[in-house]
Amino acid sequence: MNGDLGPPPRRPDLDALGDSLTQAFRLLQPPPEAPGARHLPAHRMRTDHETVGEDLLKLVLTVVELLRQLIERQALRRVDSGDLTDAQEEELGATLLALHDRMSELCAEHGYRLEDLDIDLGPLGHLLPPAP
Repeated sequence: MNGDLGPPPRRPDLDALGDSLTQAFRLLQPPPEAPGARHLPAHRMRTDHETVGEDLLKLVLTVVELLRQLIERQALRRVDSGDLTDAQEEELGATLLALHDRMSELCAEHGYRLEDLDIDLGPLGHLLPPAP
């Protein structure tokens, strides 16, 4: 026995999901541009060897903020659907508020604002949705 097990067998349900995602990305079009819109350079993170620590910190904060916003949206959907008790809604609201406050504190500690964490993805738009 040589220890080579070969590639793992593919699961049909994952194949279908992968095919759907591939098709969705293929069909994704950039949003239409407003007439006369100025093209500003994309806000990019610098990858200078002297600032790599700060760049990594900003990237981690960006990912955490994205996850926080996704969790917040999912929580709002659950509240709107009515499948939470009043106590659960209170706890969820307090937790989300504390998480937002802590993210703001972390950004301030390192000289960022929450708005600074957004990444311009070029034709796909911005990573984080605009503030309400």
